Amino acid sequence: MGMGEPLMRILVIDTATDAVVTGVATIGDDTDDRVLAERAVSDGRRHAEVLTTLIAEVLSESGVGRADLDAIIVGCGPGPFTGLRVGMATGSAFGDALGVPVHGVCSLDAVAAEQLRTDPDARSILVVTDARRREIYWARYADGARVSGPEVTAPVDVVETLRDEPIDIVVGSPSHAPLFGRPVGAPTVPSVAGLVAAGADAVRSGAAPEPLVPLYLRRPDAKEPKPRRKAEVLR
Repeated sequence: MGMGEPLMRILVIDTATDAVVTGVATIGDDTDDRVLAERAVSDGRRHAEVLTTLIAEVLSESGVGRADLDAIIVGCGPGPFTGLRVGMATGSAFGDALGVPVHGVCSLDAVAAEQLRTDPDARSILVVTDARRREIYWARYADGARVSGPEVTAPVDVVETLRDEPIDIVVGSPSHAPLFGRPVGAPTVPSVAGLVAAGADAVRSGAAPEPLVPLYLRRPDAKEPKPRRKAEVLR
């Protein structure tokens, strides 16, 4: 975007964690991104129902109609299969219906970006979120760029792997961030501002977005039943 060009109005969605996050923001030049409305509700068992209601609320509060949207930014995880697909499917549906681009971002990048917004001196950031099954999703950042991850690993193994790495601050899951013995930052889940920061350059470029790819990092819990043998069918 060049100077003087109109602001772009963006719908932002993330359901990669137990929090359902959505909002409306405007993207301008490098210093002119602004959140107009935001909702974040911790209700990991009702992602679909909660998200639809919250989107209606942020559109109404921001004064931005669906037809006014210029792009969608959606968190692509990593996250559990069931919750993550709700946000991505909703973002894709909005993009298809409105004929606007849908840009996917790594949800861990958004958490790191939120920390950098308030603490630009943090040179090395570790982001961890709850992956359930006694595991965590994690990624490490240096000077604002992701240098490791995203991966899904048992916490004790990540602690050992990163023991000697220079990490200034750990953010994300409140029950896991303290395990690393470093200062713990405030962000716990992706924020609208963080998601915008992670995706703004792609939106500004005007280039066609890459296809959305969910970062499950492991196979979903649901499995197709194995075909039964002929003898079993005849019983």
